[in-house]
Amino acid sequence: MDAFAPVSDPAVEGAARALAGGVPSRRPAGARNALTAVRLVALLLALALISKFFVIVPAGERGVLLRFGAVQPVVLAEGLHPLLPLRDRVKPMSVRVQSRTLHSEAASRDLQDVDFDLAVSWHLIPERAALAYQRLGDGRAIESTVIEPALEDTLKAVVAVFTAEQLITERAAVKQSLADRMQERLAGHDLVLDGIDLLQVQFSEPFRLAVESKQVAEQDARRAEYEAEKARRLAAARVFQAEGEARAQKLLQEGLTPEVLEHQAIERWNGHLPLVMSRDSLRGLNLKSLLKVDRLLAD
Repeated sequence: MDAFAPVSDPAVEGAARALAGGVPSRRPAGARNALTAVRLVALLLALALISKFFVIVPAGERGVLLRFGAVQPVVLAEGLHPLLPLRDRVKPMSVRVQSRTLHSEAASRDLQDVDFDLAVSWHLIPERAALAYQRLGDGRAIESTVIEPALEDTLKAVVAVFTAEQLITERAAVKQSLADRMQERLAGHDLVLDGIDLLQVQFSEPFRLAVESKQVAEQDARRAEYEAEKARRLAAARVFQAEGEARAQKLLQEGLTPEVLEHQAIERWNGHLPLVMSRDSLRGLNLKSLLKVDRLLAD
């Protein structure tokens, strides 16, 4: 064996081959997992950064574009839209039908205090979303600065035209008047009224008692009128019946001529003369007619 021959070491030879481009060395499992995690985090950061350049406007909404805080006239429709971060910002505005329930008080034309529970529904004109946001703000601001004051003022103005009784009997007219006035108020703010409903109308206790008393009195009056009409018709029927009977008697009397009476007496005679007769009977008896009848019977 040569004293100067190089000593062969497998580990050293493997490292040398790896450096020379030969068989690659194997990495530990922990190192591979760490590399995968780093790649995943980098991918998520890239996606997050890319998402800053786009905005999604959900269904039923419109996007108000703000450029350095200034409202732009363009209104973003539903869907995906590009934007530049730090410069652009999008404020969503709902164009769906909104509703609000309100309790309010008003005085009628006859100075009766009335409590109302109302429900009003409206929606924002989609094409005017940017202008509405610039003038009024978001949905909550619109509700507090436009809807509630307009409804309160409209209700008081309409109720003052009607009496308390008309508020009950002409409910449809009251509702229509409220809707017309409310629509005029909302149109100036780029809003559309979808409907207004009178959920409940409550009057004061004295007025309710007065209404009940009036209803009872009207029912009594109608009952008395019905009874009077019934009595009048019964009396008229009796008069008509009496007149008919009197007319019948008169016609009967006019038709009972002596000849008719004589004929009826002959038809009812049995052919025998009565044994006892009064003077009046003899006076009204026509012997010639009786003898003639007697001969006819004998033949």
